[in-house]
Amino acid sequence: MHGRPRNLSKPEDEAASAAKASKLRALQSQFLNYHHNRNFDKEAVEISAKLLEINPEFYTAWNYRKLAVEYFLSQPGSDPELILNEELHVVESALRQNFKSYGAWHHRKWVLSKGHSSVDNELRLLDKFQKADARNFHAWNYRRFVAALKNIADEDELEYTTNMIETNFSNYSAWHNRSVLLSNLLKRKAEGYFPKEKNLAEEFDLVHQAIFTDSDDQSGWFYHLWLLEQTITKDTPWLNSSWPASDSELIISASKSASGCMVLSSARYSTNGGTIPVILYFNQSVRGLNSSTVAVRSALAESKDIIWRPLSVDKYESAQAWVALLNFSDVPLDYSIAYPVEVRVGDSSEIISLSGSSLSHVFEFKFVVRFQQLDSGEAEGQNLEGILWEDSNFKKYEMNSWESNLFSLFNQLQIDADQAGVDCKWKVNMLANEIELFRELSAADCKIGKLTLARLLTALDTIVSESSTLNSSQMVHTEEVLALYCDLMKMDPPHSQYYKEEHSMALLRQVTCCKNSLSRYCWRYGKIAKTNNDSFICVRLNSLSLSRIGSIENLLWVQMLDLSQNELGSLEGLEAMQLLSCLNLSNNKIKSLTALDPLRHLKLLKVLDISHNEIGEHSIDSTRYLCSSPLSHTVANDWKLSLSSGDVDQLTKYWEAYIIFRDLTLTQLEITGNAIVDEDFRSFLRKILSTLQWLDGTIL
Repeated sequence: MHGRPRNLSKPEDEAASAAKASKLRALQSQFLNYHHNRNFDKEAVEISAKLLEINPEFYTAWNYRKLAVEYFLSQPGSDPELILNEELHVVESALRQNFKSYGAWHHRKWVLSKGHSSVDNELRLLDKFQKADARNFHAWNYRRFVAALKNIADEDELEYTTNMIETNFSNYSAWHNRSVLLSNLLKRKAEGYFPKEKNLAEEFDLVHQAIFTDSDDQSGWFYHLWLLEQTITKDTPWLNSSWPASDSELIISASKSASGCMVLSSARYSTNGGTIPVILYFNQSVRGLNSSTVAVRSALAESKDIIWRPLSVDKYESAQAWVALLNFSDVPLDYSIAYPVEVRVGDSSEIISLSGSSLSHVFEFKFVVRFQQLDSGEAEGQNLEGILWEDSNFKKYEMNSWESNLFSLFNQLQIDADQAGVDCKWKVNMLANEIELFRELSAADCKIGKLTLARLLTALDTIVSESSTLNSSQMVHTEEVLALYCDLMKMDPPHSQYYKEEHSMALLRQVTCCKNSLSRYCWRYGKIAKTNNDSFICVRLNSLSLSRIGSIENLLWVQMLDLSQNELGSLEGLEAMQLLSCLNLSNNKIKSLTALDPLRHLKLLKVLDISHNEIGEHSIDSTRYLCSSPLSHTVANDWKLSLSSGDVDQLTKYWEAYIIFRDLTLTQLEITGNAIVDEDFRSFLRKILSTLQWLDGTIL
């Protein structure tokens, strides 16, 4: 372990081990008898101590000693100091046998929590163990516990980490503890630690000494990455983008169908059910969005009736993207007026990130909704033709007057950073200095140097682009970043997948950074367009070797998306694109049905192509535990099929497909070319997708 060679055992060593094992078994048998009988006499307690000195990982013995301590403390006339000191001595003896014993360190914490301890004694003990192994994370974890228990100042502990690092730059545990302490100091804006740029500059200088002393040691590199995150990450959650965009105008055509329900259709936005989604996309996962924390003012819906729903919920019930539906199906529409909608976020401190930071700036955007009457015959004639994704059906995008308005919305997706008074000058200067330093290491074919340079260049582009208007925003270092990741794929094959994903993210940042860049990937789908006013814009990101999806905040407005001929194995992020109605994922590397989980959130999705992937080829589904299922109680166990015996067999066999597709209203689905597909599977899909009109190119 850790590069230490394992020597072959000698006969005399094996004999000694056998004798030790025999003694241990005898002690265990005797101890368990005492434990089961709740015997806490002197002999029983001494045997547990001997057992733990031999084997500190015997958790049952530690639990027994907790019971024994509680018993002795409850006796009349007991001496707590004597009892607890004896227990600390037992723990110390066990740690001398194995100072990386989880059970021993945990038991020592339990003893200290009883309120009797000497800080000086505990710190002396820690000094002994840290001299034996300065990187022992158990000792560092215990040190944090003692410091918190006895209110030792973070500044004092930070000075201790400085001394330990100066003694040995390769002390990863010391660097980690430093990041924990500095995070606390910066978060509470302690005296001398606000504003943070001066402290970060000093920390960069410190870690440079470690990196340039031994560039092959990873300890300093991890700390440098943490410093980079502190430099570029906003201190509080931030609203990156929204849909509808600020100052935009939605034109929705509506008519009453024969059944009396509302039918909606627009080149910009299509839905049914009389609802408009409002999407909020943050720079990090947040929780706490509800009708009290997000104010919506409109004649179309009452704010108190609006329900905010997280997309891609984690165990903390937080998400980066949130959506609410403005339901106007019961509103008597007036086609001659405009309905203004105002959304305001940030007045409440209850919207918080996973780190506990509250949304500290107010974000407000407004848009207007207009309704126009739709001929009922036109509405009934929709969706009669299938979508064909061949190149011949797409025409190169040329912006006309109507579509220039569409892209004006793109310009306003990002909330203006000026409203928060953000000054990025120090960040730009700091990143520029770091880039100048690390170009030298990158030129020397240092793998981690190249990776750090790529991260620094990306961070600089991101900071600069956020402080400029989106019209002039450019990721000027993208070509260099892409070249660095290409070099890393060749130099470090075991980690090539990570580099591929970072390459994909960098490419997508460049593609979506401004309207001029993105417009080169926008095409007009000819089969749908009848007039210029009905143009259907398709964003074609096909054949780009993408292995990961990113920059979703700039694609919230997209209805038709082509991601075919890539290397995608995950669809994480697509759940935020609530307007998607046509999606092409053919010829990728999707290995399982559970990888399609984000599609469950796309309620407007009508056309889906997942043909020629790898679904069903792999016997082990590594993403299955991530998918919501009735087995994990993360989705309602409400099977909506009228089940015959054959249906039960199909449902048991294809429950993942049922979870993914059951709430979608697909009209067209392409699944051919996957190992899972046979007539039985197609039959199952036809049962659960009642709206389906086309399946694998055949009209139903």
